[in-house]
Amino acid sequence: MGELTVHPVVDEGLGNTSYLVDLADGRALVVDVSRDLRAARAAAERRGLRIRWAADTHLHADFLSGACDLAAHDGTAVLASAAGGRLFDHIGLADGDEVDLGGLHLRALETPGHTDEHLSFTLNDANRTIGVFTGGSLLVGAVARTDLVDRDRSEEFARAQYRSVQRLLALPDDTLVWPTHGAGSFCSAPSGADRTTSIGTERATNPLLGARDEDEFVDRLLTSLGSYPPYFRDLPQRNRRGLIPFQTEPGLRPLEAAGVARARARGAQVVDVRPVQDFSHAHLPRSLSIALRGAFASWLGWLTSPDQRLIVVRNEDQDPAEIVWQAVKIGYDNVDTELLGGVAAWDAAGFDLASSPLLPADSLGQRRVLDVRQYTEYVASHVAGATHVELGDLDAHADDIPAGPLAVMCGHGERAMTAVSVLEKAGRTDLAAVAGGPEHVAAHRGAPLEVGA
Repeated sequence: MGELTVHPVVDEGLGNTSYLVDLADGRALVVDVSRDLRAARAAAERRGLRIRWAADTHLHADFLSGACDLAAHDGTAVLASAAGGRLFDHIGLADGDEVDLGGLHLRALETPGHTDEHLSFTLNDANRTIGVFTGGSLLVGAVARTDLVDRDRSEEFARAQYRSVQRLLALPDDTLVWPTHGAGSFCSAPSGADRTTSIGTERATNPLLGARDEDEFVDRLLTSLGSYPPYFRDLPQRNRRGLIPFQTEPGLRPLEAAGVARARARGAQVVDVRPVQDFSHAHLPRSLSIALRGAFASWLGWLTSPDQRLIVVRNEDQDPAEIVWQAVKIGYDNVDTELLGGVAAWDAAGFDLASSPLLPADSLGQRRVLDVRQYTEYVASHVAGATHVELGDLDAHADDIPAGPLAVMCGHGERAMTAVSVLEKAGRTDLAAVAGGPEHVAAHRGAPLEVGA
């Protein structure tokens, strides 16, 4: 066979990487590919490849697997843990099982911890182990969280994760490591540009692997766990059951303004995906601002329900396919309608519009600062005296937010405007989103940033 090539397919928004392995004979293997198959299919088509195998390292919590669609439309064979209890056709693998890929073979290693049925897959030729797909068992500079299956069993899973990591460290130092979760993933990964690594690099540099023993490893891991979106609790079972493959491309159906008004009266939620500057200028009252960017899916899943009708407001130049695919990859098939003509049509139909200030850091006056970033971001540095509530918790704690004029801040402005829209729905007024991060506010107030809780 020809030269092996592994092509990372990165989802920056979810912080994940799937892998397309060119087997140099016109066939390919994909590992941990999501339901949004556009990038993986494009990578295969550019290289003239047919996706013959799709391997899933575990029952994913942060996205729906694309394996069922590949099996239905491409005749792809699905490889996954026999212990996963999947309810669709697949090749169930146990520890030590091998799959002949035609000159190469894939070998399953049981590496529980991130999930109980987790497998890693080594990719081997006749002479050596080339690399290992580690899923959530070993990441770049970290390991994945162990509290998703059952929070009450987090320590048990953390100890299993320790043993799994030791097993992976038994591989040669030059073994390439291809993890699924990376920077930006709520499955726990530190910030950084690197998406792949090696066993030797992780042995030398991974902070968790510097623990003296299992107890210290477990303590470090459990104290590093942050919050995660609520849809993480539902997706593993959906991935276990398997998905009904799409027969047509999902899209957005247009609905005129009067129809949107009627739907809102029946409980539909408007999600405005336009840039925050546009939302600031004019938007439908009580709409939720979630700007279309890489992190759109995560915040959609954190702040809305898959059971509620969601109606999109977008600008004409925003791709409806991107909106829908970001939604369906986390199980939000309810994002299927948009306001025909957008905000201009709503205004032309005589309905009220609202606005929400977006202020630069030098125009905040004496407003109290509300910081809605993740806890790890907040403790790294924050504006002195800022109140902190994570964006994902804001709806539940809206009544606890201090009274008076508020400047709502994140790192750039997108989460801040989302938070403003959440609080405005809860009845708060005199809010402004900050166009900038804590360093900008601190500089204009002449006060140093604080560190810690």
